Amino acid sequence: MMKQVKLLFVAAVMFLGVATVQAQEVAHINTQELVEAMPEMKEAQSQLEKLQKTYDTEIKAMAKELDAKLKQYEVEAESKTDAENQKRFEEVQTMQNNIGAYRQQAMQDLQKKEVDIYKPILDKARQAIQKVGRAKGYKYVIDASPGGGILLAEGPNLMADVKKELGI
Repeated sequence: MMKQVKLLFVAAVMFLGVATVQAQEVAHINTQELVEAMPEMKEAQSQLEKLQKTYDTEIKAMAKELDAKLKQYEVEAESKTDAENQKRFEEVQTMQNNIGAYRQQAMQDLQKKEVDIYKPILDKARQAIQKVGRAKGYKYVIDASPGGGILLAEGPNLMADVKKELGI
């Protein structure tokens, strides 16, 4: 009876030891929170806001010019010929199209600038996470921010064994 208790105790200690080792192989971090705390991020956001304001100012100026033309043409429509009114209508349509195209181009430029500005910051954060994770002996670091994934994966990869099992 005593041997069985001793054996159960040894088995429990070994199980807890393995569970502790496995738990130490995995860590997590909220990268969104980390990146937001980085000084580079505040500067990047400031640059993007400045660019956004520049585009907004330009679009508002274009819209104001269009609005003034519309009001002027509306007042003068009675005194103009159908051909002149048609020409003015086409001019207004062109202006509207130009504003739409400019707005779309501005959005694309902002998205590209956002990627260009944020990528080095995100790379720096990812490299720091991987460096710290390796230094602390973690095999996996999981991103705890919403939609996050694995940031470091140095544990065993089962792909080859699973493919073999599936015969592929």
